[in-house]
Amino acid sequence: MWRALKAIIARDLKRMLRQRGRLLSALVRPLIWLLVIGTGFEALLTGTGTLDYRQFLVPGVLGMALLFGALLASLSMVYDKESGVMRMLIMAPFPHAWIILARTLSATFIGLVQAAALLLALFLLGYLRPPINVPLLILGLGMTSLVCAVVGSLIAVYSQSLEDFATIMNFVIFPMFFLSGALYPVQTLPVPLKIAVFINPFSYGIDFLKHALPHEGLPGMDFPVLLDLGIMAGFVALGITLACLRFSQASVLEAFARRLGAPRRG
Repeated sequence: MWRALKAIIARDLKRMLRQRGRLLSALVRPLIWLLVIGTGFEALLTGTGTLDYRQFLVPGVLGMALLFGALLASLSMVYDKESGVMRMLIMAPFPHAWIILARTLSATFIGLVQAAALLLALFLLGYLRPPINVPLLILGLGMTSLVCAVVGSLIAVYSQSLEDFATIMNFVIFPMFFLSGALYPVQTLPVPLKIAVFINPFSYGIDFLKHALPHEGLPGMDFPVLLDLGIMAGFVALGITLACLRFSQASVLEAFARRLGAPRRG
């Protein structure tokens, strides 16, 4: 089973490395937010006491790279359904849950690769300034990417086509980002929006990255670091369980339909 797990992860990573445009877009999107939109908002905030809004955005743009990278990587699961690759995996002699675990881990690694490239760009541009808590940064990137990959897996197992995945992802990805504290301190939000931030698991990843990249003069963290870690770990466990159950159920129904000679449902 471990060989199958490594093979699935290696296949997805090789596919990502061959798509150089995908890596480039993973850098361009967050840098546009940081350098263009961040500069514009900083100009609006001049004189309000905010010292460096672009520096405040650094954890947010790192989270953006993880969110878009991990969720888009989950698209390959839906593509494999349509191309027939998933049918061969289902027939392999290992539990269906391992397929979900492998695809989730591969999406996690893809998000981390894209975040690592962005970290290098931020360092070269002078936005990674001490103090930096390196162990917290590594743990925060890993857990946040895993949370995003789990969200992508949940969308993928409930999507029957690429169009379904794209529709659901667009409905999910932007609220997750905008209601996460990536662009503004959570504690200053109105109560309804604050509640939305509290139930968003991505919010705790962004806050964890803020703990890893603290800077004097910037708004403080919104949650204790142990709460961030606990919420993300709980969401990952629950999300993986739900994704595995849904995938196994769908696989059994599809196999039963094939035995009866019924056409596969799209």
